[in-house]
Amino acid sequence: MAEDVGAAGIGLRERKKLRTRATLVDAAIELCGRQGFDRTTVEQIAALADVSPRTFSRYFASKEAVLLTLLEDVAAAVADRLAVLPADASPLEALYRAHVDVLRAAEGDDSATLTPERIATMLRILNSNESLRLAAAEFRSDGVVEALAARMGTEPGDRTVRIVMSVMSSIIATACYDLIEDVDGRPLGPDLMAHRIDDSFQRFLAITEGLPRR
Repeated sequence: MAEDVGAAGIGLRERKKLRTRATLVDAAIELCGRQGFDRTTVEQIAALADVSPRTFSRYFASKEAVLLTLLEDVAAAVADRLAVLPADASPLEALYRAHVDVLRAAEGDDSATLTPERIATMLRILNSNESLRLAAAEFRSDGVVEALAARMGTEPGDRTVRIVMSVMSSIIATACYDLIEDVDGRPLGPDLMAHRIDDSFQRFLAITEGLPRR
C-alpha cells in the first residue's frame, strides 16, 4: 500500500483519511496496470478499495486525478533535493539535477517509496493514454515551485519561476512521453527516465548555446 506520508503526529480521523486515499491510489494502480486506463472505471477503483463511488469523489475529482498522485512522491523528493543542491547552480540546472538525482537514487533503493517498480508503473500508466500524458505534462507541484522560488530568492508566483518550471516540464515531457516499455537498452524505470532527461537537457543546452543574452 502507498505510504501514509505525514501520518505521524496527526489525529485518528486524519490518519484514516490518509489510509483511504492511499488505498484508492493503490487500487487505481493495480486496476490500470492489469486492464488498462481506458477500461478502468471509478466504480471499479472504489469497489477494490472497499469504498463507495461517492467516497471516491470526496478524495478525487476523476480517475485521472487519482493517477496523477503517482507524480507527487517524485515531486516531494525533487523539492527536498532542490533545497540541498549547491547554491552556484542556475535555477534550471538545479531543477534538472534534482530530478536526475532523485531518479538515480531510486534505482538503487528498493526499500524507499520511489521504487524502480513504482516508477516503471507510473510511466506505463501515465503514457498509455493521451489525456493522462497531457495532464502529467501540465502537472505542477507546489512544493517544487516553493523550493525553486526559495533558491531564487523570490516568490512562487514570480514569472521567472514559472518560466523555469515550464522549460523543465517541457524537457521531461519530451524525454519521457513514449516510455511504456524497455527501450534504449534499459529496462523501464528510473534509470531509463534519468537517461532520457539527461539526454534531452543536454540537447536543450546545445540548442540554446550562442543565443544572444540581454
